[in-house]
Amino acid sequence: MTDAAAAPQSPAQKGRLELTLRALVLGCLLAVIFTAANTYLGLLVGLTFASAIPAAVISMAVLRAFRTSTIWENMTVQTVASVGGAMSSIIFVLPGLVMIGWWLEFPFWQSVAICILGGVLGVTFSIPLRRALVTNGGLPYPEGVAAAEVLKVGSRGAEQTESAVRENKSGLWIVVAGAVVSAGYALLVAGRVFAGEAAKFFKLPAALGGGATGMGFGMQFALLGAGHLIGLTVGLAQLFGLILAWAIAVPILTSPDTVAWLTAHGIPSIASTLPVGAPAEELAATVWSREVRFMGAGVIGVAAIWTLVKLAGPLIGGLTSALAANAKRAHGEVLERTEQDLPIKLVGAISVACLVGIAGLLAWFAQSAPALAGSTPLLVIGGLVYVVLIGFAVAAICGYMAGLIGSSNSPVSGVGILAVVIASLLMLGVMAIAGVPADPSIIAFALIVTAVVFAVAVIANDNLQDLKTGQLVEATPWRQQVALIVGVGAGAIVIPLILNLLNQAFGFEGGPPAIVEGAKTLAAPQATLISALARGVIGGDLRWDLIGLGAVIGVIIIVLDAVVSRATNGRVKLPPLAVGIGFYLPAAVTTMLVIGAVCGWIYDKAVSSTRYADVARRMGVLLASGLIVGESLFGVFTAGVIVATRDDAPFAMLPEGSTWPAMLAGIIGFAVAVFGLYAWTRSRAKAV
Repeated sequence: MTDAAAAPQSPAQKGRLELTLRALVLGCLLAVIFTAANTYLGLLVGLTFASAIPAAVISMAVLRAFRTSTIWENMTVQTVASVGGAMSSIIFVLPGLVMIGWWLEFPFWQSVAICILGGVLGVTFSIPLRRALVTNGGLPYPEGVAAAEVLKVGSRGAEQTESAVRENKSGLWIVVAGAVVSAGYALLVAGRVFAGEAAKFFKLPAALGGGATGMGFGMQFALLGAGHLIGLTVGLAQLFGLILAWAIAVPILTSPDTVAWLTAHGIPSIASTLPVGAPAEELAATVWSREVRFMGAGVIGVAAIWTLVKLAGPLIGGLTSALAANAKRAHGEVLERTEQDLPIKLVGAISVACLVGIAGLLAWFAQSAPALAGSTPLLVIGGLVYVVLIGFAVAAICGYMAGLIGSSNSPVSGVGILAVVIASLLMLGVMAIAGVPADPSIIAFALIVTAVVFAVAVIANDNLQDLKTGQLVEATPWRQQVALIVGVGAGAIVIPLILNLLNQAFGFEGGPPAIVEGAKTLAAPQATLISALARGVIGGDLRWDLIGLGAVIGVIIIVLDAVVSRATNGRVKLPPLAVGIGFYLPAAVTTMLVIGAVCGWIYDKAVSSTRYADVARRMGVLLASGLIVGESLFGVFTAGVIVATRDDAPFAMLPEGSTWPAMLAGIIGFAVAVFGLYAWTRSRAKAV
């Protein structure tokens, strides 16, 4: 950092405000808010949203009070806040330790250590990936691009033409309008005036097997905006995965003939355990969540491995480039400011310090568990090797996925599935080598190591998106990387406090009861799945057949992608990771992402032949950004009210039970709002 900071600046760069105290303080405050909100929402519905764009909007509103504020200060605030919010995804693993009964509460310092040590490694591991995936990767980074557009529109500009000023004013109004409509619709959903999801489940006729399936979509403007940003290619690939899951896998596995055949051949079938005549929704949803989703995990696993193989060259090139940049700096050669990363030696030192801390954490845990105390050296060494190898691999994979489809849609929980399976298999090896009997501490150790790797994954997933934003606004990489580390610390401190509060108020499945009798237990879907995987591998009852079948499907998709791409000279692609996402994520989420991608394509196509095509496309990006901003900020507010009042429906205006009227009203209201927003956005672009 010293070398980079000491590099001479041109007169235009002198006085450049970027990594300032006020930006760091505001970023930390926003990180606390977004981390708390995402923690609750993630445990409730199993999804978190990237907070970069709402953080940028808030930053611009606050820092505008200072006449000396700059776009780069806003970039710093956004970076700190977004990485703090991203850290909340650790809740996909940590609650598993309560669910298996190892923890009764979330010990503060242990939880903070897991988050900080893994999170900082996520930052340092992603630094040599910046050139490979951000500068030279050619990836769209939808949220990074959208955040840059928001910063450019809302921040003070030193040199702006009159037309640029008009565009900025119109663009800012579009962001605000999109945010207001998105937040307003979310408020009506929370008030039960509109339904947040439209779904229909049904049983197929006997001629088609007699199985069950369903269709639906979540009416969430944040998902629509994200779909607009990911583009048509990725959206259609997700649709293909959705069709594989819900039009093929679910109907086959719920078909009476299939169930009878599986039972006759001694193969487990979830459908056979359900009551005869079970409703279509219960049958389809249960089979998807307990069988098809495991197949989706297999698809994602193979696609992730294939992605890493394809990235081997660029990754090595990025590391070589970082080493070369360090050598130039050592010989006194001055790099361009926008190419100045933290010195590679400092990156290495920070990484080693984190690994020493992880070794201490693992040793302390092993010594505190009687069944593991005699195997402490083996566990510590194996754990460190696992964190380094798997951690760097998932940093690369998650960085690529964030660049491909955005941080919000990147299935880091799928990476967590792979990580916990590998960790659990390694623990089986330890049990065999050291003669350790089956014990809950074995599962707990696997979850702790997975939590560290997961922290690496979620931070790398967010960091490279932020670094893309920085590249587009010409921020200084090393300053951003310092801000990223600050954000990790801010988010890590909040997480155990919120988790303990929610554990007391609502409880988790398998954990201690809530302090309020009859409280609705938080679902924590990812943590439930990951802890079940750890139990299944170590207990010997994991459905390897489903994961293996998903892996085979993944290989077929990879081959199909290569064939289609070659046949169309690269015009048509079928990204395997995107297909796996459509297989793995809930249908309501995937469907709205696809709808958003199609809406964005139609809008871009409609304006492509006009004189204002470029302006209109930028305005479309800003509209999508505003849709994400509004719902995200309303989610922050809602989460705060829910936690404060212990009321899971604090804005309810109507009683429960009006499903169909609310669903119909929601569909009509959503469609009218979407059409109106796109039409209005085009008119604003035309007037610039």
